[in-house]
Amino acid sequence: MSPFLLTRTLPVDATDAALRADVLHGLTRHPKTLPPKWFYDAHGSELFEEITRLPEYYPTRAEREILIDRAGEIARASGARTLIELGSGSSEKTRHLLDALPALHSYVPVDVSESALRGAAEAILSQRPELSVHALIADFTGGLALPGTPGPRLVAFLGGTVGNLLPDERAVFLKSVRSLLSPGDALLLGTDLVKDEKVLVAAYDDAAGVTAEFNKNVLRVVNRELGADFDPTGFDHVALWDPEREWIEMRLRARRAHTVKIPGLDLLVGFGAGEELRTEVSAKFRKEGVRAEVEAAGLRLDQWWTDSAGRFALSLATAV
Repeated sequence: MSPFLLTRTLPVDATDAALRADVLHGLTRHPKTLPPKWFYDAHGSELFEEITRLPEYYPTRAEREILIDRAGEIARASGARTLIELGSGSSEKTRHLLDALPALHSYVPVDVSESALRGAAEAILSQRPELSVHALIADFTGGLALPGTPGPRLVAFLGGTVGNLLPDERAVFLKSVRSLLSPGDALLLGTDLVKDEKVLVAAYDDAAGVTAEFNKNVLRVVNRELGADFDPTGFDHVALWDPEREWIEMRLRARRAHTVKIPGLDLLVGFGAGEELRTEVSAKFRKEGVRAEVEAAGLRLDQWWTDSAGRFALSLATAV
């Protein structure tokens, strides 16, 4: 069996420090914000898995359809001998790519969760014992150093997560990815596409209320980690489409005026009745917009695949 290597590039206390910084910055500004990455503790991850199975939430099914139908084309177009996955989590969707890349030498999953990386590596190596797996405990938005692996290399950033970055943040991120690539290496990027407003809003405000619970989970995370006294029942879940920016915003709207104590930061945060806390931006894309953004980062858009309903896209952009 090929060796499994795991490298920690984040300090052990990095997650706690990042949460403190994000809460302090986000809850002392106007309008108030918190980054969506704090949804995902163990309970939040379970809720998101439930969301992906809801009838209203199409992105996961649409992306899986593309991967199943087009994995062979992606493999031939990239010629990858190394697959690097950013925000890999359980690596479940990546199995379709791995199956289509029989000549693959190395797999480099990147995630902040050591347990997720170990679990995914164990499952993959049980099926592909000849594969070299070098997992990185890292925050891919904060700069990344990759291990030496053979090229061509394919960086996969799936799930539409790139839409959670604001435009300036996306530009920085795409340039950072380009800096990791040699000419001929490529980026496989998942992007949710612009579509009917009702379809988009329903995907983020399901009838069963699962997304509402997922949204409020960020408050439970802050309560647990920083000793805050947020009352999740004191907020309503809001999902809105911004037609000018072409993104969905998820917010939490205070039902009444109140003050939240956050002892871990020695902070008091006042909310007015109806005041909103933005917890996520999820940008939706058009092909020409994706082309412009990857080209600005020094990549060439070579391939564009969508699901049969045209809801979601995977694009392959090559380093030039």
